Amino acid sequence: MFYVGIVKVFIRRWRNYSARMALSITVRNVMIEVSNLTKRYAGRTAVDDISFTVARGEIVGLLGPNGAGKSTTMRVLSGFMPATSGTVRVGGFDIFHDSDETRRRIGYMPENNPLHPEMRVREYLKFRARLKGFGWKKSRERVTTVIEQCGLAEVDRRIIGQLSKGYKQRVGLADALVHEPELIILDEPTIGLDPQQIRSVRSLIKNLAGNHTVLISTHILPEVEMMCGRVLIMLGGRVLASDTPENLQRRMAGGSQVIAEIAASPSALRTACENLSQVACIEMAVVEGEFSRCVLTPRDGQDLRPLIFKLAQVNGWTLRELTRSRHSLEDIYMQVTRPRTEDVE
Repeated sequence: MFYVGIVKVFIRRWRNYSARMALSITVRNVMIEVSNLTKRYAGRTAVDDISFTVARGEIVGLLGPNGAGKSTTMRVLSGFMPATSGTVRVGGFDIFHDSDETRRRIGYMPENNPLHPEMRVREYLKFRARLKGFGWKKSRERVTTVIEQCGLAEVDRRIIGQLSKGYKQRVGLADALVHEPELIILDEPTIGLDPQQIRSVRSLIKNLAGNHTVLISTHILPEVEMMCGRVLIMLGGRVLASDTPENLQRRMAGGSQVIAEIAASPSALRTACENLSQVACIEMAVVEGEFSRCVLTPRDGQDLRPLIFKLAQVNGWTLRELTRSRHSLEDIYMQVTRPRTEDVE
């Protein structure tokens, strides 16, 4: 009996150890963990019982129209405002009960960047580094690093109020990075920028992946496609979809049309395509010379390309183009949000 008791104690301790190790591994791999988060204002629910996780090193985009709840979600995640209910953990720490620990791990750039326009760039960033707990030596080191990282070396002695909108956004990003946060939260980081400035800021953000976790709020669809590895689509305070752009494309691939340009008479080509039971709809046009262009819609989500290739081969027709249409992120967004929009109407 004595030995049985020892074995039971050993087994119990081993299970507790295994559970702690599993929790530790989960915490190390997950940067943001949101569970049943709700935020209500007077008479209005801005965020409605949402849950999601973000892994370390990811760049994730919060996509949705104005009023979808993106900015409110980010303000809660950054500790800027409390939630009505639900839990948020950043790096394993509760955003509400361990606010000091979580704030050290977060760099936040709001939509309206609250810079000090009368200060010079380097002076401002040193001031911010000191506010965030760094000493004089560490502040100088970090400011020099982020100035180089954000491409501010040419303007580091200039007054912030005299800078262009693009450079001001870079200063805001450098401010968010200066204390070496694990998580960077950016609310509409390219709003109001010209195309060249947008490209520059996008490049900076993409270079943060791996070393930092980045959460970006935007209502600009190309923004997410070009920068983010995963998309959270929000509407009416809820998360309607959460996946990579590639997986979202794959979900919608079943209805993808096939575009073919074939050297054949329109009548012969139409007759041949209509005889294919897998084709639901055909649109045709003469493009140039002897080539006809047809757009084929599949009946049951089947990939029509092998059938069209074989059709051209059997009839001896020259095939100049055979492609499957790719859904844009706009198509995906409209598809995901349509049921909710129709319910509201």
